[in-house]
Amino acid sequence: MTTHTDPSDSGNTQQGSYQTLHRSSSEFSSRDEYLEHELQIMQPKRWRPNLPFKDYRFEYEDTIAAMAGTIGKIVMVGAIAATFAAPLGLGEGFILENVRYELLIVAVFILLFSGFLLPTANLAGTHGPLIPLIPIVVAAGGHPMAFGLLIGLFGLLLAMSKGGSILANLTSRGVCGGLLLYLGFIGTTSQVKKLFAWAEGIEMAHVAFIIILSTIVLYALLEHFKKRWLAVPLSCLLGGGMAVLLGAPFEFKTGPGLPNMNPMYWWGESSGWMLGLPTIESFIVVLPFAILAVAMWSPDFLGHQVFQKISYPARTEKVQMNIDDTMTSASIRQTFGSILGGANFTSSWGTYIVPAAIAKRPIPAGAVLTAVFCVIASVWGYPMDLAIWQPVLCVALIVGVFIPLLEAGMEMTREGKTTQSAAIVVFSSALVNPAFGWALTMLLDNLGLIGCKERSKELSSMNRWIIPLMMFCVLTGVMALVGLLPGIPAIMPSFR
Repeated sequence: MTTHTDPSDSGNTQQGSYQTLHRSSSEFSSRDEYLEHELQIMQPKRWRPNLPFKDYRFEYEDTIAAMAGTIGKIVMVGAIAATFAAPLGLGEGFILENVRYELLIVAVFILLFSGFLLPTANLAGTHGPLIPLIPIVVAAGGHPMAFGLLIGLFGLLLAMSKGGSILANLTSRGVCGGLLLYLGFIGTTSQVKKLFAWAEGIEMAHVAFIIILSTIVLYALLEHFKKRWLAVPLSCLLGGGMAVLLGAPFEFKTGPGLPNMNPMYWWGESSGWMLGLPTIESFIVVLPFAILAVAMWSPDFLGHQVFQKISYPARTEKVQMNIDDTMTSASIRQTFGSILGGANFTSSWGTYIVPAAIAKRPIPAGAVLTAVFCVIASVWGYPMDLAIWQPVLCVALIVGVFIPLLEAGMEMTREGKTTQSAAIVVFSSALVNPAFGWALTMLLDNLGLIGCKERSKELSSMNRWIIPLMMFCVLTGVMALVGLLPGIPAIMPSFR
């Protein structure tokens, strides 16, 4: 990708503080040069205070990433809460109140970690790939608190052992690029189908076609004028506005208010989840699912980190997302969120980091604004109705997350011996899921059976086959236990 570098910036990452190195945007010939300079002079501190204007600044690009992240958060938490609510017999009131509760919980933790103590930790978002597993967890008698606490525990263990960064370093460009291509394509097609399903449900299928066609043209124009970071708000405005103009029905239902903030309400036997507190058996039931959830973090985190790397200019390693720090913050957030009664199961926040990377903005400033937007959405209520309306939701996810993932995947697989690995990732992900595809292809790639043979020869035995084989065996074994391998019944009777 093209990088604009001011000659006077040479060595700025090594000398002087952020405050002394900061220069006004008017001193640069373009907005891109100013934003790239900001990335190069930042000096984030781990487990020490990082303060606005002293260690980073707010730019209007941060509001775009924060807006996209807030929309994605409302949507994803709502999806998880709804997936739990249906088999447990909980109504719409539970879903709405828990989403509002989760927005307040996450605001505190992203301020504390991504905005203050760990500025290279991506925001702790929602684990979308877990959604299809939730009905299986509930059917097996799984308890949401037990599930969340085990995810937090295993995540902390992986972060403290630096297992996340080890696995990321063992994943080649071909494997990562293929994973991004798969996720981008599957995500895009799923959102297009959802938009058409919504339009057909109101007997106005032409609305979906017009919205998507208009979004394509808008995205192309933004790409031409190098303003892709505006894609999410403009597409949301276009999708929602066009749907209203074409006669699609919409009304605000969620008014201002606050959720119940008492954890005992949420974990009562006749209130909230109506499940009471978990027992030892509850933890045993969800154990394999928790292992699988944390194992699926690595490809998710890696994809977000790589997208940031190819969007940022040179000499910005200090401000790029740190996988182990992200795992740490996500694990702590998951643990406390589950104790408090939230429905969220966390992962790296894709709907935030992708637009932020496109806009060439570091994590902390947008994190602070995202926290503010989440609180506003929770208390005000009305933005929640807009965010989950299909014409707004679908186009936001398409242009804000999935199309950029496709672009990043193609960028990573255009050079070197990467196409073989990318193809195998897509093939094996389609067979089972992206976690299986990533683990299998990483093993084959590191063994030198596919991809770059020279890279394989340079790896130690531990990195070449021992760690990849262990990862593949753990993941495949857990999937076999709970019945996630197509055509093979679950080994454990309780999951059949």
